[in-house]
Amino acid sequence: MPDDAENSMEEVIHKDGRYPLEAFAFLHEGLGSAVKAAYGAKPQPAAGPRHISGRQLCLALRDLAIQRWGLLARTVLDRWNIRSTIDFGNMVYLLVNNDFMKKTDEDSLEDFRDVFNFEQAFGQNCKFEMKE
Repeated sequence: MPDDAENSMEEVIHKDGRYPLEAFAFLHEGLGSAVKAAYGAKPQPAAGPRHISGRQLCLALRDLAIQRWGLLARTVLDRWNIRSTIDFGNMVYLLVNNDFMKKTDEDSLEDFRDVFNFEQAFGQNCKFEMKE
């Protein structure tokens, strides 16, 4: 992505003000994890765009948060104003509405609503593995 496009994205994120840049970096990493889980590790140049549903993205972000922060996942996400899966959708649609991401005609912000409960997913019983 050219520098001016990155600056434009950063400006859009700052102007919106709901979520910090770090949250969008986490979103980007989770998107990569979701694509890898759905399509495999090796990119296929002729395969074209790889679509990920809102549900797939939310679940990948949940798993990434638990893997990275364990029982602190909810605290980290809360500091970024992410308190439910609809917040992931708000972030995606901010990027979609400003032409930094694409969606299909079937995609909707509602695809991100109530995918999982943060209290249950990130509570005392969350399952995580420490990676060395």
